[in-house]
Amino acid sequence: MDARNNDFDFDFTPIGQAIKKARTSQGMTREQLARIVDYDPRHLQAIENEGQYPSLELFIQLVTMFNISVDEYIFPQKEVKKSSVRRRLDAQLDILDDRELSVIEATVNGLCKAKEPEE
Repeated sequence: MDARNNDFDFDFTPIGQAIKKARTSQGMTREQLARIVDYDPRHLQAIENEGQYPSLELFIQLVTMFNISVDEYIFPQKEVKKSSVRRRLDAQLDILDDRELSVIEATVNGLCKAKEPEE
């Protein structure tokens, strides 16, 4: 008899939602992604919206393709150094030149200034 603890109950929905958010932020349709990963769009929809577990191969392909940090979902009580959003933003910043980065820097400075309490 198998004495392992099989009471594993992990909700995949938040990771599926992160995959969907990353896909849509890149302007990619589910059908386009389905062609890239060679899976049916309905299967991808079930992963994104219904929390269906993907195969390990597909899981790794999706999280690496979209730069998703799964630590924040697997270890929710542990402090995550960089969230998935931060990792995606870092990847996008890497493709910008200095002129484009100066626009981003000015925007961030404006946001930080807006957060400061008024005197």
